[in-house]
Amino acid sequence: MKANVGTLDRSLRIAAGLILIALSLAGVIGLWGWIGVVPLATGVFRFCPAYPLLGINTCKVK
Repeated sequence: MKANVGTLDRSLRIAAGLILIALSLAGVIGLWGWIGVVPLATGVFRFCPAYPLLGINTCKVK
């Protein structure tokens, strides 16, 4: 897996994932908040499987 998620994109994904999971644990949004695992995982692993299909790469090319 080649990294295709850049720094800003990664930070936003991790933050959004953690917020969704926290809201779900607090009982604010119910079980749907666990969908936050997806952006959290893509942020941690720096790879989004949808990006190659769409031709997107937010990671800086070296």
